[in-house]
Amino acid sequence: MDPVSFGAILSREDAGADEPMIQIASGDMLIDDYDVVDEKPDVAIITPDESVDEPEPEPLATDYEAMKSRVLVPLPDLEIESEAVNTWNIEGYRSLNKKEHGPIFQCGGHPWRILFFPFGNNVDYASFYLEQGYEEKPSEAWYACVQFVLVLWNKYDPSIYVHHTANHRFNAEEGDWGFTRFAEIRKLFASQWENRGRSMVEDDAVNVTAYVRIYKDPTGVLWHNFQNYDSKSETDMVGLKNQGATCYLNSLLQSLYFTNAFRKAVYQIPTKDEAAKTNSASALQRLFFQLQSSDNAVSTQELTQSFGWDTKQIFEQQDVQELSRILMERLEERMKGTEADNALSKMFVGKMKTYISCINVDYESSRIEDFWDVQLNVSGNKNLDESFKDYVQVETMDGENKYFAEGYGLQDAKKGVIFETFPQVLHLQLKRFEYDINRDAMMKVNDRYEFPEIFDASPYLSKDADTTEPYTYELHGVLVHSGDFNAGHYYAYLKPTKGGHFYKFDDDRVTRATLKEALEENFGGDYSNLTNGNSGMRNPYTRTLSTKRSMSAYMLVYIRQSRQDSILLPVAEDETPSHIGKGASLTSRSELTLLVATQLKEEQALLERKRKEREEQHLYLPCAVLTDENFKAYQGFDLTSWEQDPNSATAPKSYRMLRTSTVGDFVTTLAEERQLAPEQVRLWVMVNRQNKTVRPDQPLTDPELSIDEAYTKYGSRDKSFRLWLEIAPEPESGKVQWPEVTPQSGQVSNTAPILVFLKYFDAEEQSLTGKGHLYLKRNSKVSDMLPTIATMMGWSSGMASIPTINLFEEIKHNMIEPMKPKFSLQQAELQDGDIVCFQKAYPEKEASMIASTGSYTDARDFYDYLLNRISVKFAPRFPDGLEDEQFELALSRKMSYDQFTAKVAERLNADPTHIRFSTVNATTLKAKAIVKRNPTQNLIQILVPQFSSYNNNQKGDALLYEVLEMSLTELETKKPMKITLVSDGLTKEEAFEVLVAKNGVMEDLVKELKKKANLDGEAVQNLRIYLVHGFKVQKEVGMDYAVASVPEYCQLIVERIPDDEKTIEERDRPISAFHFEKEPNRPHGIPFVFQMKFGEVFKDTKERLSKRTGIKGKQFEKIRFGLVSKSLYSKPTYLNDDDVLYEMAGSDDLFGLDHINKSKNQSNKGDSIFIRLLAYAITSTLATALTYKLIPNEKACFYSNVEQKNAKIAFYFAVQTGGSFDIDYSVIGPGEKVVMEAEKERQGDFVFTAQDTGEYRFCFANEMSTFADKMVDFEIAVENEARATLPSKQGTSPEQTTALEESIFKISSQLSTINRNQKYFRTRENRNFSTVRSTEKRIFNFSVIESGMMVAMAGLQVFIVRFFFQGARKGESGMFKLRLFFREGALFNDWALSGERPYWWAQVTKKGSRKRDVQGRFFIPFSFFADTFVLPLTIPNSLLN
Repeated sequence: MDPVSFGAILSREDAGADEPMIQIASGDMLIDDYDVVDEKPDVAIITPDESVDEPEPEPLATDYEAMKSRVLVPLPDLEIESEAVNTWNIEGYRSLNKKEHGPIFQCGGHPWRILFFPFGNNVDYASFYLEQGYEEKPSEAWYACVQFVLVLWNKYDPSIYVHHTANHRFNAEEGDWGFTRFAEIRKLFASQWENRGRSMVEDDAVNVTAYVRIYKDPTGVLWHNFQNYDSKSETDMVGLKNQGATCYLNSLLQSLYFTNAFRKAVYQIPTKDEAAKTNSASALQRLFFQLQSSDNAVSTQELTQSFGWDTKQIFEQQDVQELSRILMERLEERMKGTEADNALSKMFVGKMKTYISCINVDYESSRIEDFWDVQLNVSGNKNLDESFKDYVQVETMDGENKYFAEGYGLQDAKKGVIFETFPQVLHLQLKRFEYDINRDAMMKVNDRYEFPEIFDASPYLSKDADTTEPYTYELHGVLVHSGDFNAGHYYAYLKPTKGGHFYKFDDDRVTRATLKEALEENFGGDYSNLTNGNSGMRNPYTRTLSTKRSMSAYMLVYIRQSRQDSILLPVAEDETPSHIGKGASLTSRSELTLLVATQLKEEQALLERKRKEREEQHLYLPCAVLTDENFKAYQGFDLTSWEQDPNSATAPKSYRMLRTSTVGDFVTTLAEERQLAPEQVRLWVMVNRQNKTVRPDQPLTDPELSIDEAYTKYGSRDKSFRLWLEIAPEPESGKVQWPEVTPQSGQVSNTAPILVFLKYFDAEEQSLTGKGHLYLKRNSKVSDMLPTIATMMGWSSGMASIPTINLFEEIKHNMIEPMKPKFSLQQAELQDGDIVCFQKAYPEKEASMIASTGSYTDARDFYDYLLNRISVKFAPRFPDGLEDEQFELALSRKMSYDQFTAKVAERLNADPTHIRFSTVNATTLKAKAIVKRNPTQNLIQILVPQFSSYNNNQKGDALLYEVLEMSLTELETKKPMKITLVSDGLTKEEAFEVLVAKNGVMEDLVKELKKKANLDGEAVQNLRIYLVHGFKVQKEVGMDYAVASVPEYCQLIVERIPDDEKTIEERDRPISAFHFEKEPNRPHGIPFVFQMKFGEVFKDTKERLSKRTGIKGKQFEKIRFGLVSKSLYSKPTYLNDDDVLYEMAGSDDLFGLDHINKSKNQSNKGDSIFIRLLAYAITSTLATALTYKLIPNEKACFYSNVEQKNAKIAFYFAVQTGGSFDIDYSVIGPGEKVVMEAEKERQGDFVFTAQDTGEYRFCFANEMSTFADKMVDFEIAVENEARATLPSKQGTSPEQTTALEESIFKISSQLSTINRNQKYFRTRENRNFSTVRSTEKRIFNFSVIESGMMVAMAGLQVFIVRFFFQGARKGESGMFKLRLFFREGALFNDWALSGERPYWWAQVTKKGSRKRDVQGRFFIPFSFFADTFVLPLTIPNSLLN
């Protein structure tokens, strides 16, 4: 066989183009990246001749059939449509044009020809291509899937030839395809071609034969490059966009969407009044509607936003099975009580029975459960049937693993699972991912695993199952994963219609697929044929070679054949929710489609508008305009707050102005909004003063000034251009006259007006509001503003006399200074924009009355209150359902206990002496500790105790209250007692809390219980009291037992004495009974005392026990009874019906009831994917712990999002290595608010409260270093969610949390301490190591420098000695240029003479002298490596003469 060159090139974009589309270097194989698996190949794959073990005779190029069989191997699984062979005899090769076309021939009804570049298509190779031969460009829909071979051969010797093969989809855009580097021109004209004795081009002629085979395209995308591919026009279906790593979600959603009954059920969920952005059901409805109505791929962003996913979840691949289950469960909850109720369970839920059946006795224990899907093992099984057999495999329980059968004891048994029914839609989860114990990691199982198109599930049903309707299933969907555990891609093969074709749904692309592509190619296992000697195929996601396929099915969807019509039913036009189209009254499907399309277009237009605004943001300047209306509505410091809800009446209005627009344009816009003339409107620039206030500074008087110039010249460089809008009253005649403003520089006139704002403090209403502004001359007195104030307030008319007014200047938050009326404004140092607060001066008696209610009579005190104002939430400690129980008050943090109690009492209309407060546990939101009345303690000290830490766990803005029946003074003489009243055996428990005198007895406790529980006198006489600890009775106490003697750790149980125990026989004796679960060290429930009767068999005793405990029926039958010794780690001795409890029980024994604790907290399992609206539980703390290396002059920032106000943020950092172990840090909150910052800090450990929601930035800067890298350990923890509530334990006092909580808090505190110690020792160790390494490095550097200096000093000394002492000899010293010549092979340091001829000689030229050839033995103190060098030498005169 002739050697074949694979230096050819695939693809030309146009036959007439001079430039090739792709070029491959000579000698490279056509399939460089053949080992890269590409699901969507852009170019055809060229396969060279298969190598064989034994060479076969080479066919001649003239034997067309033999050549075709040899070089044009049919492709498997493809049907041939047509074949053709055509030979072009090329004559006069050297005289051909740059580009030539061969004769046209027909194949498959299409014209074809060979395109030939004799002298190369911009390369030194002859270029050959196959080209469609239409005279005009064919239609856009035309295409042909062609496999072809071009053979170039010697016309005189057909055994000399070279050929190349290609596959290509010819279409209107790509009408030619072939090989740019077909054969090197130099070799074509060489005297011999590949040592064959003759050249390829002989007599300037050569032949080329085209073998063309056209295949039928079963899917419409055979060899498609998918450029300009339109899924909608090709398949009438659209895909889903991938947001980053949501391909797994896309494949699942497409599977559910084409389960038409599921789509119909989703449409039936009532979501008309719910926002789609936050409601997953509504978002899913909209997504499904878009899939059936859109012409382009649909985004899932709205759905993932409704899940509550952020960027992290978008770029993390989650578990598809878990997502499917949770989505089904949440949707089923939403469907309850609707038209779609139970639709999902009927569709997807089957039943399976878990059983244990005894072999030797007639006893079986079984439990029937629902299942949504079936997880099948792949490893160790070859196909689906083997997995099901493995699933229902029976396990024999014998030997030490015998089963305890009730009434039969230990028995040999069979344990297994069998299916009772299969659902209409069967989801099979194939366990492709398993833990590999050898690798200690999760690995993907790529073993071959076959599944059929038709599956019979009846062999795996129980014998009692109803099989009148066959359980035959047809494959509906194959969900595929390509890649490995750490990286991969998901897509799906689905059959949307009954009896239809499979389609491949790969994110936004939908293509037709063959049955083989859907089934066999997703079985996994080894590649069937590896060509070119490849050791494996390359995984496109891990870039590693593997002999096993990386793509394999992980989820199968089967539909019961007999139910296909009901599952794959068409979704009627009127079944789409009309409210998706804005809830209009619709009469036809076309109207609905039009409305929905309009709505979606509006949403797209809104998104496009927002995108455009972001792109053009640099062209606009945000402007915030403050008006008198905002000032008058505002209560607080300054003129307004610039950081508040924009919808608030006090918030300045925001405008988005073009930077190039003028001040006059802006004034006109503002005037038109208020229906005023532009002359009546004037803008003032607001500036930031040094006292941290924002005040008007000067008006903008030049209307031609641009907004950007005004901002640059006068603005304060804030995020927005802050302005104050001044409005002049409508003039009666003439033009509006504005007061002259104070000049910014130069001489200031005493008559120049000053702009002053006025605030009024109303002591009676406890309010501070803006009243307006006025102008006063600088030489005016402060008292001159009083008449204007009186007129403004209406005090000059209708009142007997104008009240006395006190004036204050609001300088800054904590500086409110009284003003002297006789001072001039200049003496009072007032300037434009200053604020003057005025109030009525109250007589002492009236002021005392106002102050008695906890109000303020002096404006300065009220300002102090505003400065220290905090919002405190109050809630009842024991709520009873009243709507107005919870409220919020604005209080001063400086308020004493009596002051804020008076405020709460006023709100509750209660006596303040009868109100008791408790602090709130931040974790459980329950009472933490009683607040004791302390006259020296203020509110903030109560809410945030001094010396508190992060683990204090107390809410800093909430208190619980109780309205007591007695005063706190009287309460101090009482002791709260928690009691559990047991009735109806042990089945009914009622918890009460009573107050008993500290020196009281149990009789007093019973009297209080009688009032609380409404007990009658007879019932009180038949009560007995137990002290219980650890769910076991400690002792029974009498009515004279002192309350003070009850231990804090004990629980009080009060029960009615049973009727059968009121008369006790002489030989009867009691035994303490308790409940436990499996082990005696796991007690639970209410213990009791049981009377044992002499000689009574246990079968009769059980009847009395049932009455005593109130437990009956099957629940009682499940209880196992036994005797338990009081000793530690004792095992129960279980009783049989024939046993006599009286005889078996000893004095140290307890009577135990072994049964399940049904009262234990069944906590919800945490879902591993973050779907806030679909999952039960989510993480409570978002934490980040990292180590980061900062290079010199680097600044690095890390971000954390806070979703709730007042969330706790813990921030820790420590510099581990580098320099002086110091660094600059800063914490920036939303709105660029600096939370904390410092320079050259070595470490920090902080906890602060996030006042605002949004993004917090934690930055480190190593700008102080020029060469030292800094290694920083840091941790950021954000508490965003409420934590789970711990179960309350009976018997705990109201003043403290439960013992369980306290234990957890102690453990948490200890773990925190351990963690901090670990961090401390880690930091200290790292710094010590860093110091040692730095010291070693310095020592080494100093040693090198010292050695170098010593060598230099020695050389200097030698030089000095030789310079001075050799100069004294006879001879001539000076600077000489010495050029040495060496004999071949001589060494530099070889200065010895050999016989009469020296190894070297030299030409010595003294400056100013002629050249002399000299030889001799010179002393040179060091080795040298230069051809020419200059150094001081002493040359004997004898050598120079």
